[in-house]
Amino acid sequence: MKNLYLVRHAKAEKIGFGQNDFHRELSNEGHTDAPRLARIIGTEIQKPDLIVSSTALRALSTARYFAEVFNIEEEDIVHEPEIYEASARTLLSVINNLDNSKNNIMLFGHNPGFTYIAEYLTKAEIGDLPTCGIVQLSFDTDNWAELSNGTGSVVKKWFREEE
Repeated sequence: MKNLYLVRHAKAEKIGFGQNDFHRELSNEGHTDAPRLARIIGTEIQKPDLIVSSTALRALSTARYFAEVFNIEEEDIVHEPEIYEASARTLLSVINNLDNSKNNIMLFGHNPGFTYIAEYLTKAEIGDLPTCGIVQLSFDTDNWAELSNGTGSVVKKWFREEE
Protein backbone atom coordinates (compact mmCIF):
# COMPACT_ATOMS: atom_id res chain seq x y z
CA MET A 1 0.00 0.00 0.00
CA LYS A 2 1.27 3.46 -0.96
CA ASN A 3 -0.01 6.80 0.38
CA LEU A 4 0.70 10.01 -1.47
CA TYR A 5 -0.02 13.37 0.13
CA LEU A 6 -0.20 16.18 -2.41
CA VAL A 7 0.31 19.49 -0.59
CA ARG A 8 -0.14 22.72 -2.49
CA HIS A 9 2.10 25.47 -1.16
CA ALA A 10 0.60 27.94 1.29
CA LYS A 11 -0.54 31.38 0.17
CA ALA A 12 2.28 33.40 -1.37
CA GLU A 13 2.90 37.11 -1.72
CA LYS A 14 1.39 38.67 -4.82
CA ILE A 15 3.86 38.85 -7.65
CA GLY A 16 5.19 42.36 -8.08
CA PHE A 17 6.44 44.14 -11.15
CA GLY A 18 9.73 42.62 -12.24
CA GLN A 19 9.55 39.95 -9.55
CA ASN A 20 10.39 36.36 -10.38
CA ASP A 21 7.50 33.96 -9.61
CA PHE A 22 9.93 31.23 -8.54
CA HIS A 23 11.25 33.37 -5.65
CA ARG A 24 7.89 34.45 -4.21
CA GLU A 25 7.76 34.16 -0.44
CA LEU A 26 4.83 33.04 1.69
CA SER A 27 2.43 35.79 2.69
CA ASN A 28 1.54 36.42 6.34
CA GLU A 29 -1.51 34.25 5.74
CA GLY A 30 0.72 31.49 4.34
CA HIS A 31 3.01 31.67 7.38
CA THR A 32 -0.11 31.17 9.54
CA ASP A 33 -1.85 28.49 7.48
CA ALA A 34 1.13 26.21 6.81
CA PRO A 35 2.07 25.50 10.43
CA ARG A 36 -1.61 25.24 11.43
CA LEU A 37 -2.40 22.68 8.72
CA ALA A 38 0.84 20.84 9.47
CA ARG A 39 -0.17 20.50 13.13
CA ILE A 40 -3.66 19.30 12.18
CA ILE A 41 -2.45 16.67 9.74
CA GLY A 42 0.33 15.73 12.17
CA THR A 43 -2.29 14.48 14.62
CA GLU A 44 -4.11 12.45 11.97
CA ILE A 45 -1.48 10.64 9.92
CA GLN A 46 1.71 8.74 10.57
CA LYS A 47 5.03 10.42 9.92
CA PRO A 48 5.86 10.55 6.19
CA ASP A 49 8.73 8.36 5.06
CA LEU A 50 9.83 11.12 2.71
CA ILE A 51 9.10 14.77 1.92
CA VAL A 52 9.71 15.89 -1.67
CA SER A 53 9.30 19.53 -2.65
CA SER A 54 9.37 21.81 -5.62
CA THR A 55 12.41 24.06 -5.41
CA ALA A 56 10.25 27.21 -5.59
CA LEU A 57 10.63 29.21 -2.38
CA ARG A 58 6.94 29.11 -1.42
CA ALA A 59 6.77 25.31 -1.75
CA LEU A 60 10.01 24.74 0.19
CA SER A 61 8.86 27.12 2.92
CA THR A 62 5.60 25.18 3.25
CA ALA A 63 7.46 21.85 3.29
CA ARG A 64 9.72 23.12 6.09
CA TYR A 65 6.71 23.76 8.34
CA PHE A 66 5.49 20.20 7.80
CA ALA A 67 8.96 18.74 8.29
CA GLU A 68 9.20 20.54 11.62
CA VAL A 69 5.91 19.02 12.83
CA PHE A 70 7.05 15.52 11.81
CA ASN A 71 10.57 15.98 13.24
CA ILE A 72 12.15 15.60 9.82
CA GLU A 73 15.42 17.48 9.38
CA GLU A 74 15.35 20.26 6.81
CA GLU A 75 18.31 18.69 4.98
CA ASP A 76 16.22 15.51 4.54
CA ILE A 77 13.66 17.32 2.37
CA VAL A 78 14.26 16.16 -1.20
CA HIS A 79 14.39 19.12 -3.61
CA GLU A 80 12.79 18.20 -6.93
CA PRO A 81 13.04 21.02 -9.52
CA GLU A 82 10.78 19.20 -11.99
CA ILE A 83 7.73 19.80 -9.76
CA TYR A 84 7.77 23.58 -10.41
CA GLU A 85 5.25 24.41 -13.18
CA ALA A 86 4.95 20.67 -13.90
CA SER A 87 2.28 19.15 -16.10
CA ALA A 88 0.42 16.06 -14.92
CA ARG A 89 2.69 14.00 -17.20
CA THR A 90 5.83 15.36 -15.53
CA LEU A 91 4.36 14.87 -12.06
CA LEU A 92 3.47 11.29 -12.94
CA SER A 93 7.08 10.70 -13.95
CA VAL A 94 8.31 12.13 -10.64
CA ILE A 95 5.84 9.94 -8.72
CA ASN A 96 6.59 6.80 -10.76
CA ASN A 97 10.27 7.19 -9.91
CA LEU A 98 9.83 7.50 -6.14
CA ASP A 99 11.75 5.08 -3.91
CA ASN A 100 9.68 1.90 -3.42
CA SER A 101 11.07 1.47 0.09
CA LYS A 102 9.03 4.58 1.06
CA ASN A 103 5.29 3.99 1.48
CA ASN A 104 4.07 7.37 2.76
CA ILE A 105 5.32 10.34 0.78
CA MET A 106 4.41 14.03 0.89
CA LEU A 107 4.87 16.04 -2.30
CA PHE A 108 4.85 19.86 -2.09
CA GLY A 109 4.11 21.85 -5.20
CA HIS A 110 1.73 23.86 -7.30
CA ASN A 111 -1.51 24.07 -9.18
CA PRO A 112 -2.83 23.39 -11.71
CA GLY A 113 -0.56 20.34 -11.89
CA PHE A 114 -1.44 18.96 -8.45
CA THR A 115 -5.17 19.09 -9.14
CA TYR A 116 -4.69 17.48 -12.55
CA ILE A 117 -2.50 14.65 -11.26
CA ALA A 118 -4.85 13.93 -8.34
CA GLU A 119 -7.82 13.70 -10.69
CA TYR A 120 -5.86 11.61 -13.20
CA LEU A 121 -4.66 9.11 -10.59
CA THR A 122 -8.08 8.71 -8.92
CA LYS A 123 -10.64 9.64 -11.60
CA ALA A 124 -12.26 11.68 -8.81
CA GLU A 125 -13.27 15.30 -9.13
CA ILE A 126 -10.99 17.23 -6.79
CA GLY A 127 -11.86 20.70 -7.99
CA ASP A 128 -9.27 23.40 -7.48
CA LEU A 129 -6.80 22.33 -4.78
CA PRO A 130 -6.57 25.53 -2.72
CA THR A 131 -3.40 27.02 -1.29
CA CYS A 132 -2.20 24.89 1.62
CA GLY A 133 -4.72 22.25 0.54
CA ILE A 134 -3.78 18.63 1.05
CA VAL A 135 -5.21 15.55 -0.60
CA GLN A 136 -4.30 12.03 0.51
CA LEU A 137 -4.31 9.42 -2.23
CA SER A 138 -4.02 5.70 -1.58
CA PHE A 139 -2.82 2.98 -3.96
CA ASP A 140 -3.05 -0.79 -3.58
CA THR A 141 0.48 -1.51 -4.80
CA ASP A 142 4.04 -1.77 -3.54
CA ASN A 143 5.50 -0.12 -6.64
CA TRP A 144 5.28 3.61 -7.35
CA ALA A 145 5.91 2.87 -11.04
CA GLU A 146 2.50 1.15 -11.24
CA LEU A 147 0.57 4.33 -10.50
CA SER A 148 -1.40 5.48 -13.52
CA ASN A 149 -4.86 6.61 -14.60
CA GLY A 150 -7.48 5.58 -12.06
CA THR A 151 -5.24 3.37 -9.93
CA GLY A 152 -5.77 5.29 -6.71
CA SER A 153 -8.49 6.61 -4.47
CA VAL A 154 -8.96 9.78 -2.47
CA VAL A 155 -8.73 9.02 1.24
CA LYS A 156 -9.10 12.50 2.70
CA LYS A 157 -8.75 16.21 1.94
CA TRP A 158 -7.65 18.96 4.28
CA PHE A 159 -8.32 22.57 3.27
CA ARG A 160 -7.92 25.94 4.97
CA GLU A 161 -10.99 26.90 6.99
CA GLU A 162 -11.91 29.72 4.61
CA GLU A 163 -12.00 27.44 1.59
